[in-house]
Amino acid sequence: MKRFILGLSAVLMLASTARAQLYVPGETLRYKMSYRAKLIPNTEVAKVVMQTTETTLDGIPVYKVYGFGQTAKAFNWILPVKDAYTVWVDPATLRTKRFDSDLHEGDYTFRSTFIFDWHNHNVHTRWQKRQNPEKFKTMKISDNSMDAISLYFNLRTVDDAEIKEGYERELEMVLEDTIRYLKFRYDGREVKKVKNLGHFNTIKFRCKIATSDGFAFKDGTEFEVWISDDRNKIPLYIKSPIKVGSVCAYLSSYEGLRYPLDSFVRK
Repeated sequence: MKRFILGLSAVLMLASTARAQLYVPGETLRYKMSYRAKLIPNTEVAKVVMQTTETTLDGIPVYKVYGFGQTAKAFNWILPVKDAYTVWVDPATLRTKRFDSDLHEGDYTFRSTFIFDWHNHNVHTRWQKRQNPEKFKTMKISDNSMDAISLYFNLRTVDDAEIKEGYERELEMVLEDTIRYLKFRYDGREVKKVKNLGHFNTIKFRCKIATSDGFAFKDGTEFEVWISDDRNKIPLYIKSPIKVGSVCAYLSSYEGLRYPLDSFVRK
């Protein structure tokens, strides 16, 4: 679950002039995740919610972005998962001030905190696995560096004129002790069916996370994402291969969108 939520978050990334659309307070996006493999039918295994609100951090107004993933009850006996991610964002610069994760997957636990110092282009990280001693690290970051959840929102601001054949970009995702590189490319427009919601005009991207050395994309994990072809540019459907089979996430419900979901075609 941790790996897939990071993948889901990393899918949507970019920056442009329409920055006010990057975060929408009051917006809630809910997803269902399913698993499919040879001889195994498509089976719903988990739910994910992404929610943006307005609050304060150390007395300063911020956007709070909360992501939560949990396995369906029927699969708790296999591996119960409750993963939570929280990001605090400066409304003026739209840059992350703080990122927290709190992961519970079976008897495995993991907690981390990132403090972003944009003035000096540093990120101060600390993390702890199970009951091991807490670890600390400070890393240099660039203007392309983001936490995993912020990457989720970044593509929605792209100028439509830029989305054409040959369009691609590389960005950086901050993890506890390293920077992972991501590359995505435009893969066309198509009508995509989303279970229980209907058909939508979508923009499709292929995304790749570099291997653990941070630079080799050749053997890195590649996944696909379809976003709504309208002003909201929200992720509608994501497909990612795993060692056996594939995992998909699809939008199941939404609230508080800034614009009408004009990409909707039909039931």
